[in-house]
Order: sequence, then structure tokens, then C-alpha cells
Amino acid sequence: MKAYGPLSKNRDTFIEFEAELPALRPHDLLVKVEGISVNPIDTKIRQGIKGNLSSPQILGWDGVGKVVETGSEVSLFKVGDAVFWAGDVTRDGSNAEYEAVDERVVGFAPKNISLEHAAAMPLTSLTAYELLFEKLQISEKDNNKSLLIINGAGGVGSVATQMARNAGLTVIATASNPQAIHWVKDLGADFTVNHHEDLIKQVRDLGFQNVDYILILNAVDQHIAAVSELIAPQGHIANIVQPKGPLNLEKLAHKSASFSFEWMYTKVVSNTSDLISQHDALNKISKWLDEGILKSTMTANVGEINAENLKKAHLQIENNRTIGKMVLTNSNPS
Repeated sequence: MKAYGPLSKNRDTFIEFEAELPALRPHDLLVKVEGISVNPIDTKIRQGIKGNLSSPQILGWDGVGKVVETGSEVSLFKVGDAVFWAGDVTRDGSNAEYEAVDERVVGFAPKNISLEHAAAMPLTSLTAYELLFEKLQISEKDNNKSLLIINGAGGVGSVATQMARNAGLTVIATASNPQAIHWVKDLGADFTVNHHEDLIKQVRDLGFQNVDYILILNAVDQHIAAVSELIAPQGHIANIVQPKGPLNLEKLAHKSASFSFEWMYTKVVSNTSDLISQHDALNKISKWLDEGILKSTMTANVGEINAENLKKAHLQIENNRTIGKMVLTNSNPS
């Protein structure tokens, strides 16, 4: 099969090459890849490559496509099903003609939106879902509570804003330029503040002495002092960012406030007992997309899946020039 990957941490070493079809494990689907998106984790893993590889690394963990073969214990899907997934960072990814992926982290693709719009959604939607409904444990009784999202215009923030508004929360999203402000307001944010300025003053000027929930989706070291001040007593903070150093959580103690880390790949990498929850969540997300409750966050189709376009997408992410999600699509989907 055709595949694409870098030979080193330098994005300019992306090449097209021939790879063997992946061998299937019992719960695996072999999927013909029709669309992908590029995420910050792609660039981070590429930048972590040591030296020069003898064979390129197949990156990419968002995908949409058709099932062409199933493993011996597959029970959730059949050949021909249209699916979408975020995969497993310990295995070869979606930057190839075919990918093997565990059925328990795959959902049925939405039917009422385009392939490219579906490709943008799995990784960020799963992350937002787990942040809100597992880490923060948002439920119907939380209607009218407040949520601050730091980096509201990014991939995860764009989905979390929509999910939170649908759950009845008042959403304050950070955005730092007119385009980003327009984007998050269009997705349903009630208020915006600038994460490059004094967060405490801005939030309190809006009339919020404290907020019930906070999502940190960027620069946790920079924002931890402000969010510790803003979080309400017995409030909850969830974070997806790897800290650069120790975090001072002392202010949370007397508030009985919680701080949780979220990494969407924990379940598949550690083979946790609740792994199938990602299949269930993706099916729910697919339904929300079909019903218009969620809107795709795709903002650009970079073009066909090939080495040159992957280089372009990686450059855009590294330069922090993205709002929403970038996708690439196969010109001849099955």
C-alpha cells in the first residue's frame, strides 16, 4: 500500500513509500482511508523522532473510511461499513491507504455530512467528550453553571464549546484575535476573553466572581495561577497540556477544587476495561453531527493525502496559524 511519513523530525523529510498491509489483531478493522485530519499530536510525535529512521514513520490518528476486512473477534462492524476513528498512537496511523484500528475505538461515520467534515472530528470530539462528561462529570443538573475554556478556537475548544452549550452551560471562551472571536461566538460561546491579557480581571468584569468549571487546552503553566483564583469552591479543572514544570495547586486545597489530566489515548494505550466507551462516544458524536447538534470544525481542506500536503499541514500547525481543523482527502474514495 502507499503510505506517507517523515524520515526524521524535519517535516521536509516526508516521503511517499510502499508499506506492507498491517496485520490484524483479533479486534481490528482494516479500513481503507478516505479522509484524515492533522492534529498537534502529529507534529509533536514527528518532532520527537531521534536521528534518521531507516523507514518512515506513519503518522496520523484521525480518519474516516470504509471497513474492508475484520479481525477474528470483531462484532461491532462488518465489511463495507463507513467508519471514523482517532486510532492508537502506539501503532501506524492514517497517513496511508489502509489502517488497522481496534473496533472498540471506532464509530459509525456520520451520514448527513461530507467525508471531509467527518474527518475533522474524531480526536478532538473524543477529547472534548471525555473532558466534559467524564473528567468534569457534566450532567443535566449542571444546567446554567459556568465554564471557562482556555483556547476556545482550537480543535478541542471548538467542539467543547458546542457540547457545553448544548448541555446548558454558560461558556466563556478565550480568543485573541477578531477571526477567533467570531469563530467561537458562532459556535455558541456566550462571552470571550483574551488569554494574552489579565484573565482574572476580564472574567470578573463580565460579572463572574468565580466559574464552576475550567478547561485548560493550552499553556497550563502560564494560566494555572489565574484559573486557581477563578475556580469556584468545589469546582473542577481539567487539563490536556503537558506541564513544563511542577504546577502549584496550593490554592485549590482550601476550595476543595479538583484538577484532572485528560489524555484521550490513555484507554487504548493502557487497554483499560472501559475501552469500548470510545466506540459508544463516537457513535453519540456521529448522531449529534447528523442531527446538527454539533457542527464540524473543519476550516480548510489542504487537498489530496500526499507527502507535500502533509508537509503544508504540519507547517501550519507549527506556526499556530489554525482555527478549527485542517483535513486531507482521497480523490478516489471507495
